[in-house]
Amino acid sequence: MKNNTKTANIKTALTLATAALLGNTSLAQADTATVVDDSAWEFDSAILFYNEADRVSAGEAIFNAKKTFENEEVLNLKLTIDALTGASANGAVAQPKAQTFTRPSGNGQYTIASEDVPLDDTFHDTRVQFNAQWTQPITSNHRVSGGAHLSKEYDYLSLGINGNVAFDFDRKNSTVSVGFSYFQDTFSPEGGVPKPLTSMLIGDSDKDSWNENFAQTRRGSDDDKSTTDILLGFTQVINRRMLMQFNYSYSTVDGYLTDPFKILSVVNNDGIAQDYRYESRPDSRIKQSLYAQSLYHFDNSVLDLSYRYMWDDWEIASHTIDSRLRIKLSDNFGADSFIQPHFRFYQQSAANFYQPFLLDEKVLPQFASADYRIGEMTAVTIGLKYGLIVNNGHDLSFRLEYYHQAPTDAGFDSPGVLNDVELYPTIDAIIAQVNYSF
Repeated sequence: MKNNTKTANIKTALTLATAALLGNTSLAQADTATVVDDSAWEFDSAILFYNEADRVSAGEAIFNAKKTFENEEVLNLKLTIDALTGASANGAVAQPKAQTFTRPSGNGQYTIASEDVPLDDTFHDTRVQFNAQWTQPITSNHRVSGGAHLSKEYDYLSLGINGNVAFDFDRKNSTVSVGFSYFQDTFSPEGGVPKPLTSMLIGDSDKDSWNENFAQTRRGSDDDKSTTDILLGFTQVINRRMLMQFNYSYSTVDGYLTDPFKILSVVNNDGIAQDYRYESRPDSRIKQSLYAQSLYHFDNSVLDLSYRYMWDDWEIASHTIDSRLRIKLSDNFGADSFIQPHFRFYQQSAANFYQPFLLDEKVLPQFASADYRIGEMTAVTIGLKYGLIVNNGHDLSFRLEYYHQAPTDAGFDSPGVLNDVELYPTIDAIIAQVNYSF
């Protein structure tokens, strides 16, 4: 059960009144020195549903448990279970005639109707993720934190650790923090890992030579990658109403970064597909980002506004503007009720090896991918959250959002029939979530 807490300073009050209620994880981790009953646990649960029109659907259940001990040590445990199903774009371009593709496992084939975006309808997976975090004060102004991460899917395993050191000064109104994390991931796709830019084998799967020929397109049964992140943060109380945070992050990723399920169409001068080849990406990536966030507490509302700029050595650069306004309602709408409009804008440039198709008259590049997720795009999220206090002081909230993603014409000359098909299809999705805290 949640217990009543007594805040120790302005930053604590702002954090509890804004970041915690807004569900913001970054500022919610700022210093919250409180006097609590060491036997108390706080529990948060959520069920989320995500659905793309005619594509992927996902269901997610989250359970979080937090205990604050007498000496302000904090234990946080989080369990997440995801189930995904539906159809995912395989990277090939639409054609004026039906197309046949081999499934990633090599067991069977599927056919896409003329002019339809090629989607692999066998996409499905279940993920179980567990995170544990321990935060320990070492002096009145210093805290350390460490955690572990485990995530398992049918064909994917991720293990990770993280650590953080934070220092408060200026009467606890300012905080400087340094954090790191390290992840080791292993990918074991059914059917093995494709050789980059090799041709997809398509034909009669009943032939005796099929398995042998399919094996020639594989480089092994699994592969892995490692990720190291460093985060520098600064949090500052501006006045009794305003709190700001600034972060810089540096991330290096090494190993297998190609998506084994994505392919590219090889077309002739008329735009007709002659072949399909597995994509190829570099085996390293360096990402950096700058992040700024501000929370402002009006008399009856709280504004949460943030901006992130990310860039990497793949020449992807992105801008993210995210805003939430928590507005207190009268008790006629429920005890301590509120609504929270949400608006998010995202814009991204393309990776230097992104291209929607390959031309059969050109020499194969070293790296190429038609994955829209690394292409130029804009995306907008609009939503609304409603929350209230229910029996025994528990928190209940509902969130409904609409997501629209619009890939941008990459500037490639489209030969022949490709001018008559949809090369850059949009994606529309609905997100629904229910949260219950007790």
